[in-house]
Amino acid sequence: MAQTKRTGRKSRAKKELAVLSLVMMLLLAAVVGVDLHLDRTGAGAQTVTIGVIGSSDDQIWKAVQQELDRRNEHIRIRLKPFQDAIYVNQATANREVDLNAAQHYAYLEDDARTNHYKLSVIGDTYISPMNLYSRRYSKPSQFQDGDKVAIPNNATNMGRALKVLADAKLIGLRDPKATNPLPEDVVENPKHLRLEQVDPAGILNLLPDYAGGVTNANFVVDAGMSVHDAIHEVPYDLQNPANKPYINIIVTTSDQKDNPIYAKVVRAYHSKPVADTITRVYKGACVPAFKV
Repeated sequence: MAQTKRTGRKSRAKKELAVLSLVMMLLLAAVVGVDLHLDRTGAGAQTVTIGVIGSSDDQIWKAVQQELDRRNEHIRIRLKPFQDAIYVNQATANREVDLNAAQHYAYLEDDARTNHYKLSVIGDTYISPMNLYSRRYSKPSQFQDGDKVAIPNNATNMGRALKVLADAKLIGLRDPKATNPLPEDVVENPKHLRLEQVDPAGILNLLPDYAGGVTNANFVVDAGMSVHDAIHEVPYDLQNPANKPYINIIVTTSDQKDNPIYAKVVRAYHSKPVADTITRVYKGACVPAFKV
């Protein structure tokens, strides 16, 4: 009887081992199958990780990927979203991402100088208008004495907002050509407007409590509004050197600015399908800043 039990246990053990071996073979086959599939669809492709803000540009980068595929470049884009450009530049400098597309020239210049980053621009993307919005008034001349106006609380966008208010003839600046004027550069304020610095993403939500606010076009789109809802729009002619600091850019570390893989990504971005995607997705909130 004991011999029979031992034989039975050995038989079951052999069966279990056979089943386990079969499972392992099937798993191995599945892995090999995935590898072969990846190889047929571009295994060995160079992955380029790009730091971005949120997900608002996802459709644009999808168009860039499609253009890279059309050109058989064997480059795969991987987006890494951040909440603020401060962290994107830090991640780029630390080589946690290869490229970033999250800021304009003025922001990069200020951030790189402050943090001693060695970063370089390798391509332009688009320009995003910054305008004056209000739920209380329909034109700037209607502002009343002592009204509160919300402006962005980060240095470069705050300076740009002050220039918008100057363009609307609500304030006067010491040097109208300065890229990043500060509140102390306001030398004329005939209506004694109270300029309050707040998070630019929340400015539109504050408009019932503020007479007006100046913010970036992407926040306008996120709020379900149109840039043309502005009560004062600033012309954004790309031929005007004054607009150069506010063109958004693709950035990498300075020692990689001539990387040929990155150059291919920029060339794909600077294509007509991508320009058309920017125009279609943003409906005027962003304008391509490159020639096709």
